[in-house]
Amino acid sequence: MAQNDPRHNARIIVLQKLFERSFHHSDISDDSSQEFSDDSLVEINELEAVDNEMVTVLFNGVLEHRDRIDTIIAKLAPQWPLGQIAKSDLQILRIAVYEGFIGKITPEKVAIDEAIELSKEFAGEQSRKFINGVLGNLIVNKSDFDL
Repeated sequence: MAQNDPRHNARIIVLQKLFERSFHHSDISDDSSQEFSDDSLVEINELEAVDNEMVTVLFNGVLEHRDRIDTIIAKLAPQWPLGQIAKSDLQILRIAVYEGFIGKITPEKVAIDEAIELSKEFAGEQSRKFINGVLGNLIVNKSDFDL
């Protein structure tokens, strides 16, 4: 489903790139030379408009802060070790935590709403509930993480 929102489309590209890397790298932050830059963008025909700067900032931000992001996610969902969280769900959570809470690119609630939208497009109903629960827990407990 193509959207005309360049920022939403940027999130889709970042999700796809992080998801792809999760299969090719045991640790998505293990190769700093693989940072995302505008010249590495490939045209994606279904997406009419993309905020390329946001793609670069989100992708590189998630990679740079992955350890901190994963620590936050692990504490918010202790019954779900990171290795047991669906790869798509984990990438959506990483994007939202970085975008709304660490990088502060968008307001927290916008980052959460966008994560829910991504989960509707790329995951199932259970994933949407899980992502909403983890991020809702983060809103309530963000002072525990110096955010």
